[in-house]
Amino acid sequence: VEGEVRRLTDFGAFVDVQGVDGLLHVSELSWGRVDKPSDVLKIGDKIKVYILDVDKEKRKLSLSLKKLMENPWNNVDVKYPVGSVVLGKVVRFASFGAFVELEPGVDALVHISQISHKRIDKPEDVLKVGQEVKAKILEVNRDDEKIALSIKEVDDI
Repeated sequence: VEGEVRRLTDFGAFVDVQGVDGLLHVSELSWGRVDKPSDVLKIGDKIKVYILDVDKEKRKLSLSLKKLMENPWNNVDVKYPVGSVVLGKVVRFASFGAFVELEPGVDALVHISQISHKRIDKPEDVLKVGQEVKAKILEVNRDDEKIALSIKEVDDI
């Protein structure tokens, strides 16, 4: 259905769909990362949305934009075959490794043991957010939406 963006908040956008108020939550804007709805929408935008849920009593709708786009995980095993070398961008850290974005909506994990041949205590000691890295695909699990990478097999950090 088509709707018009009426209001933007940090957590989403309120969209008028044929006179009914709908919430398009920030998590439903894209398969990729969206920090603020205002990064992708503006008041007055006419957009096509997917209706996730209807609350008849409150006359409210739950909406999605990403349901109208193909899930990028649908063909990751074809796009990122095991053994291939890819470029990605470091997006965040955990104590056990670094997450690398291969494309919007597809993040992969470089386990701390796969970052460097040298022993490192924290991924942040050798990598930084925003850094572009070359890595080898070790494992792809489309169903669980997980990809394992190795930087040390292609680059000596």
